[in-house]
Amino acid sequence: MAHVDSGAEEEDCFEDAYDRLPAACQMDLQTSIQETQCALNLVLNNKFSEALDLLKPWWKLSMYHALGYSSILVMQATMTFEHRDIQAAMATIKEALHTCHRFRKKNSVIGSLTNLISKQSKLQEEEMHAEICYAECLLQNAMLTFVQDENMISFIKGGIKMKTSHQIYKDCQNGISSSRDPAGLSDLFQQFDGGVKLGVGSFNLMLSLLPQRILRLLEFIGFSGNRRFGLSQLKDGASGHSLRSIFCALTLLFYNTYVSLILGTGEGNLEEAEALLEPYQQKYPEGSIILFYSARISTLRGNFEKGRAEYERCISSQQEWKQVHHLCYWELMWSHSYQQQWQQAYQYADLLCRESRWSKAIYVYQKAAILSMMSPEEVERTGEDVVELFKQVEGLKQRLAGKSIPTEKFAVRKSRRYKAARPVLLVVPALEMMYVWNGFTIVGKRADSTEAQLVTIEAAEERLRNDPSPSEFHPDDSCLVQMLKGLCLKHLGRLLQAELCFTQVLSSESRIRYDHYLIPFTLYELGLLYKQQGDAAKATAYIENAKVNYKDYSMESRLHLRMHAALNSLKDSPAGSP
Repeated sequence: MAHVDSGAEEEDCFEDAYDRLPAACQMDLQTSIQETQCALNLVLNNKFSEALDLLKPWWKLSMYHALGYSSILVMQATMTFEHRDIQAAMATIKEALHTCHRFRKKNSVIGSLTNLISKQSKLQEEEMHAEICYAECLLQNAMLTFVQDENMISFIKGGIKMKTSHQIYKDCQNGISSSRDPAGLSDLFQQFDGGVKLGVGSFNLMLSLLPQRILRLLEFIGFSGNRRFGLSQLKDGASGHSLRSIFCALTLLFYNTYVSLILGTGEGNLEEAEALLEPYQQKYPEGSIILFYSARISTLRGNFEKGRAEYERCISSQQEWKQVHHLCYWELMWSHSYQQQWQQAYQYADLLCRESRWSKAIYVYQKAAILSMMSPEEVERTGEDVVELFKQVEGLKQRLAGKSIPTEKFAVRKSRRYKAARPVLLVVPALEMMYVWNGFTIVGKRADSTEAQLVTIEAAEERLRNDPSPSEFHPDDSCLVQMLKGLCLKHLGRLLQAELCFTQVLSSESRIRYDHYLIPFTLYELGLLYKQQGDAAKATAYIENAKVNYKDYSMESRLHLRMHAALNSLKDSPAGSP
């Protein structure tokens, strides 16, 4: 229970909030964790305002209330990208860090945590938990620092916060490894252990995704990343009964349903994702976050119809956080695009343009790209001007952490064609963007959708072949069409024909004038094709060629992350499928 005296004494306590709190004004650790768990349950039941109301009275006085309160506001800020929300979240995190810091061990290095854990007095338990809560708040602060400002100073500040957070987690991990809970894993110790597993697991998983050259640099300044260890820590955390169990599960869900697909070779473990989600589906059947991941898994399995129905349920489950609706609109836009239902895909792209602030440049480009796949009559019925939309894209580009978003830069470069006096139309822009987001891996789960995509691509190929006055973009467009055709053929099991398409692109390298990204990406795809056929040596050679011999092309970082994942999986299972 919380112990609070009434009247003037209470007012004095709150005025002294920034100093060490008098005992009468403190909430005990167990109760603070229980109340934060209640708030988390409210969030998972779509009761976001109620969760904040529960945490607010104590968020400047209790470390867990502070962490919970800031976590909700950070979640909101990262979904809206609204400057006002980011500023509010940043201010809240600074307060939360101050609150957590008051409970940390004074005048000592973190390394003495081993002693704290072994002695287990009430005060020392508080100090242990304060370290974990402080590290989590630091991570949140680092993440928002990266997106708040556009200068390198913010980037460096964010990096320093991440380094401090990483070190705290490592020290806590070492403390746990060298001493077990003498009370037989008390609930407070399990809560602490869950926090360590979330932090250590997330850091290891995140760092393991980075290419070796970057990781070597980070290891030099104390970071380290082991994917298997990271995954095992998160799995242990997810199977526990701590406050952080759901966060471990959500991190694994995000990894298996997004990260492994967009920044990897598409090898997300959907069976594991379903098993992680199942208990939460029972507990929060109408929870929008749970419904969203359920829909995503259905889509990744190729069941687009079921996925769309679940996204619709997710949208209707709550009206308070419209940002969740925007995530669903994005997914629904792609789901309809996979089946070339361009009219429906356009409607969701249009909603995103009007409602979401994440990336206006990408949304407008995406809408124009989808309209480009429709007949002139269909476009006319929408009242849109495709050329004008493409012309808008460059002016909508934004910068995060002083850098442009790679997909925005790609969209801007592609849309410049429309600024010429006589615009040269893009050939299959919606399918090209589908490839950028690794959507062909998803379409490949459905033979009927893949066949339909192939028909569209072959029609574009025919138009290019019969073009009476080819433009300067003709070789680039032809290579793009061949690469996408090769992907469809690969997913249909027509591997020899796929190989011919890819090698045709490579043989045209000297003729490409603008889309230089096509060669390294095609080398990578050819490498995956050989991997699928069990030829690990050839697969490695092609991927290494792309990695070593090409630079300064569109979405280079994204391909390096995919190549890193592919080369790792080749080491793990040479004859595996991509």
